[in-house]
Amino acid sequence: MITRQELKKLQSLTQIPALSILLPTHRTSPDNKQDPILVKNLVDEAKRRLSAEFSKREIEPLFERLDSLVAEIDYPYTLDGLALYIGPDIAKLYNLPFSVQARVVIDKTFATRDLVYGLHREQPYWLLLLSQGSTRLISGTGETLEEIRDQNFPLEMTGPGATAPLPFDADTSYLDDRIRRFFQQVDNALGEYIDIDDSSPLIVGGVVRQISFFQEVSQYTSAIVGTLTGNFDKTSLPELIPQVLPIMHSVRQTQKTEALQALDAAVSAQKVISTLGEVWRLAQEGRGKLLLVEKNYHVPAVLSENGDLVLVENVGGTEVIDDAVDEIIEAVLAKGGRVALVEEDSLNDYQKIALILRY
Repeated sequence: MITRQELKKLQSLTQIPALSILLPTHRTSPDNKQDPILVKNLVDEAKRRLSAEFSKREIEPLFERLDSLVAEIDYPYTLDGLALYIGPDIAKLYNLPFSVQARVVIDKTFATRDLVYGLHREQPYWLLLLSQGSTRLISGTGETLEEIRDQNFPLEMTGPGATAPLPFDADTSYLDDRIRRFFQQVDNALGEYIDIDDSSPLIVGGVVRQISFFQEVSQYTSAIVGTLTGNFDKTSLPELIPQVLPIMHSVRQTQKTEALQALDAAVSAQKVISTLGEVWRLAQEGRGKLLLVEKNYHVPAVLSENGDLVLVENVGGTEVIDDAVDEIIEAVLAKGGRVALVEEDSLNDYQKIALILRY
């Protein structure tokens, strides 16, 4: 899975050419038998288009990276989508817990719009399982969990009280201080995945004493939305899902309630726009503070010569924006705003979409 931090890094890259291949996949048989065929067809299309636009010397290394990346796809264990990003200096493969439209994009930047959209339709979160033996970090999106296994996690405490005996004259405060310092190390390692201003919720698990020590030293306490008590050293990901989902359900409900309350307050202050064309324009200008959108609200549109948004009935065609709502979501996020997806019919008075303005 891709995290928001990885997505930001991907969006910041400029590669010529930047090849993006996206496609829906299937979790179960027999539907997943068609996935390798679709991958092959998209790869063939990508190679054909690259060969027409670039020299053989330029694209041969790219083709090698692409073929190596395709060989890494583990089809029996795919989720709902795949994203492949290949450039002169990068080759990344992501399993996605949401579906994306099959397409090949060749540009100077990578096609990340579907990922931005998907990550906000499915609330991503982090699960940190504290342990002196092996602290684990798990990335979650919906009901999909993926454990981080790299140079940072799992992270083990070493030295006295862990891999070595305590000094003979050590008291409980000595060990407590050692544990706090270890959890400071854990907290610093978290910085590779979570920004201070990251809106992704954090769930912390462990015995009560460990959770308390971590909260004393962590810089991410404001992100913590819930805790799980117990020893999770050997708990499998499927066993964790039913413990995590109720917390995330509560988080989503709270976020929706707070967003609707913020909308009511903004109406009183006359800082709300709900006409799609105006929402589009002001989102592009960076004036959007909080965008509220009903789930499953999609609408195709085109841009007029003046840059105004004009709705159309059907998708298709080079000039048609298949989903203007998707583009608005990305624009608001790119300008530092927030997005809240609410239940259908929650915004009947606002034509299914409303933008709270900064000014």
